[in-house]
Amino acid sequence: MRVLVTGGSGMLGQHIKERLSYTDHTGIFVSSSDYDLTSQSQVRKMFKETTPNAVVHAAARVGGIQDNIDNPIAFLEDNTLINTNVVREAYKNGIKKLIGISSTCVYPDTLPKEYYPLKEEYLHLGPPTPTNFGYGMSKRTMGTHIELYRKKHKLDFSTIFPCNLYSEYDNFHDEKKSHFMTALLKKIKNCVDSGSNKLQLFGTGKPLRQFIHANDLANIIVESLDKKLMSDFNVAGDDTYSIKEMAEIALMTLNIDLQINFDSTKPDGQIRKDVSNEKLRELFPNFIFTTLEEGIKSVYAKM
Repeated sequence: MRVLVTGGSGMLGQHIKERLSYTDHTGIFVSSSDYDLTSQSQVRKMFKETTPNAVVHAAARVGGIQDNIDNPIAFLEDNTLINTNVVREAYKNGIKKLIGISSTCVYPDTLPKEYYPLKEEYLHLGPPTPTNFGYGMSKRTMGTHIELYRKKHKLDFSTIFPCNLYSEYDNFHDEKKSHFMTALLKKIKNCVDSGSNKLQLFGTGKPLRQFIHANDLANIIVESLDKKLMSDFNVAGDDTYSIKEMAEIALMTLNIDLQINFDSTKPDGQIRKDVSNEKLRELFPNFIFTTLEEGIKSVYAKM
């Protein structure tokens, strides 16, 4: 099978490329330097030139909390154009297998505590968090778009909602684009290199998060290519930690002694968005996630 992977040079795309090389599938990895996915004509050109049988749509405009707060319209417009063009042209080009990569930030900002961990059917019970509302709505629309094509045309089109990711392929040099765990480890290393004993973090440290190594998500995506999914599902491990606990675990794992300080004048982001992995466990009953400690050591070693 010829698999077109958008966002092919990104963090997740690089892990998919590694994983796909061990299969009989042929990966076609494209990035923004190859095609402008906000352009319908460019997306049409992409499908014509790559002639795939399946699509993993991982491309997106992404950024940290402050970048999302500062540029909500751009995150909404760019991602809506990208997602609409790719999904629509996939259908027009006869693609029968499509996996769209979303995020758990699409879920409602706040729900009663009995709704946690969040299940896939809770998606539309409220608006996404204000701190990344534009991005969240664009990804929620993508999931709806994919679901409608699946139901109307009986296609194996699916959306995956992964929890927070981290990886040695993340953007170490741009805090606006790097994921939380990568940014945390980078701050720890900067403290070590500068001789500082204080680790300064945004917010209160209270928000709850789930984290998985991006390679685990890549493995699930590649395994999904050989399954008939016909549904959407969350991807997360079994553990949920507060931001403060994450920082403490990282320092303990790396055997580094720093004082953690939080700047409560900075935004926390969504207070809680932990999701259920019940459906994932039904689809992949034997899947084993990378331990947090192992993942932290792997990423820190690359810095």
